[in-house]
Amino acid sequence: MRDDAMVRRRLLLVRHAKSAWDDPALDDHDRPLASRGERALPRMADHLAAATTSADVVLCSSARRAVDTLDGIRGAVGTPRVEVEDRLYAAGVGALLTRLRSLPDEVRCAVLVGHNPGLQDLAVVLVGSGDADVWRQLAAKLPTGAIATLSFERPWAELVGGSARIDDLFMPRAPRS
Repeated sequence: MRDDAMVRRRLLLVRHAKSAWDDPALDDHDRPLASRGERALPRMADHLAAATTSADVVLCSSARRAVDTLDGIRGAVGTPRVEVEDRLYAAGVGALLTRLRSLPDEVRCAVLVGHNPGLQDLAVVLVGSGDADVWRQLAAKLPTGAIATLSFERPWAELVGGSARIDDLFMPRAPRS
């Protein structure tokens, strides 16, 4: 077994904060955050800072709402390399997994800022262990502003379904009943 296989890696899946729908003529890619989304950013950043997360890299969709979310939480994740990528906008599980598998092994913590349904579907595919109630909550809904923290002990290139543990699920406001 390779030495890097036993290193615990972390993946934080950050769904962008609530976006505005005020301008129907505005392209989806260009929608900004709504005031509710802007208000959620400090709670999201506080959660990340309290988790003592220091990321090595942030992969972020190029959509304005994702970049605005990243700008609001950037100080809480250390000083990572940031890569804003068009291919992460509306990416599905396959594309997200391919991108994550391309990360170098020296990356111990990655943050992925993106969109549903891709992020939630990715989390559901990856999680194979952890608190069952948290997993059920994650499978039911990953609302805007949510942060799912996953961990695993394998190289990025070997990230597969069921290989991660759900360590934490943060939602900026309580789910509606």
